[in-house]
Amino acid sequence: MKYFFIILLLIACNNSWAQYNPENVDPKAAQLYSKGLEMAHDEQFKEAIEVIQQALKIDSLFEDAYLSIAGMYGQLKNYQSAIDNYEKAKSIDSVYFIDYNLSYSIDLAGKGEFEKALDAVNVFLSIPNLNETSIRAGSFRKRCYAFAIDYAKNHPQANYKFEPHNLGDSINTEVSEYYPTLTIDANKLIFTRRVNNDNEDFYESDFVDGKWSKAKGLEGNINTNMNEGAQNISEDGQWLIFTGCNFPEGFGSCDLYISYLDKDGWSTAENLGRTINTEFWESAPSLSPDKRDLYFTSNRPGGYGGNDIYVSHRLTNGHWSPPENLGPEINTIGEESTPFIHADNQSLYFTSNGHQGYGGDDLFVSRKDANGKWTKPENLGYPINTIENEGSIVITADGKTAYYASDRADSRGGLDLYSFQVRDDVRPARTIWIKGKVFDAKTTKGLPSAVELIDLSSKQIISKVQTDETGNYFITLPLGKDYAFNVNRKGYLFFSENFPLSKKQPDSTYNIDIPLQPIEANAVVVLKNIFFDVNKYDIKNESQVELDEVVDLMKENPTVKIEISGHTDNVGKPIDNQKLSENRAKAVVTYLTAKGIDTKRLLFKGLGDTKPISDNKTEEGKAKNRRTELKVLSK
Repeated sequence: MKYFFIILLLIACNNSWAQYNPENVDPKAAQLYSKGLEMAHDEQFKEAIEVIQQALKIDSLFEDAYLSIAGMYGQLKNYQSAIDNYEKAKSIDSVYFIDYNLSYSIDLAGKGEFEKALDAVNVFLSIPNLNETSIRAGSFRKRCYAFAIDYAKNHPQANYKFEPHNLGDSINTEVSEYYPTLTIDANKLIFTRRVNNDNEDFYESDFVDGKWSKAKGLEGNINTNMNEGAQNISEDGQWLIFTGCNFPEGFGSCDLYISYLDKDGWSTAENLGRTINTEFWESAPSLSPDKRDLYFTSNRPGGYGGNDIYVSHRLTNGHWSPPENLGPEINTIGEESTPFIHADNQSLYFTSNGHQGYGGDDLFVSRKDANGKWTKPENLGYPINTIENEGSIVITADGKTAYYASDRADSRGGLDLYSFQVRDDVRPARTIWIKGKVFDAKTTKGLPSAVELIDLSSKQIISKVQTDETGNYFITLPLGKDYAFNVNRKGYLFFSENFPLSKKQPDSTYNIDIPLQPIEANAVVVLKNIFFDVNKYDIKNESQVELDEVVDLMKENPTVKIEISGHTDNVGKPIDNQKLSENRAKAVVTYLTAKGIDTKRLLFKGLGDTKPISDNKTEEGKAKNRRTELKVLSK
């Protein structure tokens, strides 16, 4: 009822100079007006408007009637009708109207007319002897309108149209649908639906032939007669983490649970345990594309405000680390919630009423920089954000389309799910999708392993993906970079390979299978990330990551003996190539011994250009021949 009764609650009216006098209203009109107000108290706004409009047919100068109708239209979010009625009231007597400039400004802002809204609230704040509550309310709105005006100046949107599209009758019903989540290919949508007014269950729909299929409840044991909601599906479609409230085995009011997809559907949910959950409130999970980071909201003590956003990291043993608060760059003394980490693993979208915005809970985005720090959150701007409270948002992997819930005019009932095109300047990074299998090179059997991905330009580990039990993995990576893929598994030689993906097409899937060579006599692996300058044998700094992999291999297999061999292309004199390759192999062994590996376990030799693995007639072939190899001599 905030619009309708705002003036009665906030200000003490002083209209001694007004020309309009409520006592002069026609009695029949006044009687209808009173009847309409009673209906409004019961939130029957549409019916109340019709009754009060009858009063206006009797007395067309009944200013209070226009003001009340305006307040009810504001409550219904019909901002233009609210504005029209306020302006009609103002035309009757602007002095009597002056106290209503605050609510008038709110509806102007609801329509996106922020400059007019600022003018109106300034008039309101100029009223003498306003009480402190009114001053605070007016000043808050003034800051919001000024922000909106400044944002529009700095974010021109000449070619952008905000046109939310209702997902239609296959998804939306007469009850509320909300909290959409998507798989990486955007072909499966999972959302929460309120069933029988008091229960929440999960539903799914598939995008087939350009349209969404009829939504159905998730198969398996995940839906119960308790409330399941605020869910997030992993991008590979295999995990579902969600919020369960007041479950018998819960630790607090709402906890986070996980379910796995198997041949029978979704498994019975498991509580994520006391490391994640507390006796307080945990909700709104969002899983990173590599399933290593879990973002969520909690009101546990020790935060910066009411609800804060936290992150927990999945350890190598499959357990979750103690959650970390994302810090004051993200969290405020207000409320932050509904985090969504995009497929680029860098763009974090969330809602907040603590950062400056348009008046309610706004949507923001923060980017994770090369050092893992979060940038200052950026408001997504009007009309994505409004004076109302915005909710959760998910964005497709290509960064173009967003999905969210709203109760717009074309809603089938309550909240419906909508999609819209994301404005260019607030889109996440474009990505590419990599999938493949880690397997035994001899038997081709899949091997559960951790796949480490390194940005070759920064040499930083940007992701560590755990395969499933059959060795399959799936990951999204930011576009425009080249990567090294490293895999270590006990009993096998490590895998190391560079993949030039910087020029690959965005939003495309590439297959990279990873064979692991069992540790046995005569097994050989090429060390592809050992680098030297031309005609030199000083090891370059960027070789350290791979050399340390060799150190780890030797320490994990303390009886293994190896031979390091150096190889060149056929450019230059053979004797010079042999000497260069020998010095390079020796440099590698020197590094290993400096790291504590016994020299008795190490041999080196230089083979020059005598063992090519490719044709020396092309530059690509020559590059392959210039290599350092590791050979197992004995276990």
